[in-house]
Amino acid sequence: MFKKQLLTILFYSFLGTVLAQQDKAENEIKNIMKDLDAVGLAVAVVKDGKLTYTKSFGLQDRESKKALETDAIFRIASISKSFSATAIMQLVQDKKFSLEDDFSDLVGFKVRNPKFPNTKITLKMVLSHRSSINDKEGYFNLDAINPDKNKNWANCYNDYEPGKGYQYCNLNFNMVGAVIEKFSGKRFDNYIKTNILSPLNLYGGYCVDSLDAARFATLYEYDANTKSFTPAVGAYNPRREELKNYTLGYTTPIFSPTGGMKISATDLAKYMIMHMNYGSANGTRIISRKSAKIMQTKLSEEEGYGLAITTVKKLIEGKTLKGHTGSAYGLYSSMFFDPKEKFGFVVITNGCNPIYVDGMNSLTSKTINILYKHFISN
Repeated sequence: MFKKQLLTILFYSFLGTVLAQQDKAENEIKNIMKDLDAVGLAVAVVKDGKLTYTKSFGLQDRESKKALETDAIFRIASISKSFSATAIMQLVQDKKFSLEDDFSDLVGFKVRNPKFPNTKITLKMVLSHRSSINDKEGYFNLDAINPDKNKNWANCYNDYEPGKGYQYCNLNFNMVGAVIEKFSGKRFDNYIKTNILSPLNLYGGYCVDSLDAARFATLYEYDANTKSFTPAVGAYNPRREELKNYTLGYTTPIFSPTGGMKISATDLAKYMIMHMNYGSANGTRIISRKSAKIMQTKLSEEEGYGLAITTVKKLIEGKTLKGHTGSAYGLYSSMFFDPKEKFGFVVITNGCNPIYVDGMNSLTSKTINILYKHFISN
């Protein structure tokens, strides 16, 4: 009897400590949101490889004053690139192609820096932003870099040799999406759903019309001069007219493989757990351990970028984390994890005063540190 009472006392004491830490974290987050004029903020914490905490703060929509719900869906911007890279690794495992293949042969038109005509641009270079390709001609369609479609295609290439330098480039991953279609025979959004989202039991996708629009978090662009917000135009554009004349393997950028994934913070955290576990979650393997490690391996010390997963050392003092950020239409997103210690965070805001410190959005980076302090290190 005494032992049972003691266990009960210890349990409630532990629960009280946990709730106290949770309250402290939430109060600190609310203060930072106020300081940085945040509209809404969704967070998720993974500890010991399991989702342990989710919370939404602020508004999902300013105009209707709707509170941000935990199942709200955001267009997460460039974290989307990791879904495209994951799909590529699946196809590499299926021996459809290799990371060292000439990207021209994969995408179906010449992709070669005219300043270095004898240097092959490989799939791996494209996935790691070491292709010498840039976004000067845009990235919303592949005509930008296709020599048969754009007389100014050469503007898409930098002055350094492919493989010898780094420049972040959205066009890289919209081309990658086309390759996924060419070699899978499936439309990009359907491939991602069938081969990544559904096996992990996640709700999300790249096709707006396949999702519940009532769950979309309105995104807001911030005007620093007036300190005001404007609802972003086009964040959830369904692109119905373009879909009527869709060409598999070419008009893929209308889904924005580079930034168009729509998903909740909670489900993004579950996806993150898969990468944290080197390719598997809940008994479901999405990519091999080897493929996951390739994605997480930085190709140079200077950039820290692997294959759509980067390595950061300044986010949390003393910790080396893997993940990605995103920013578009006023949204700022972060997904970072430690594959060794099995903890990680997803933080997404649908609008804030976008102050940057050490290359990171201040709201998301400070929130991650609060979550680490109260949910992981204590």
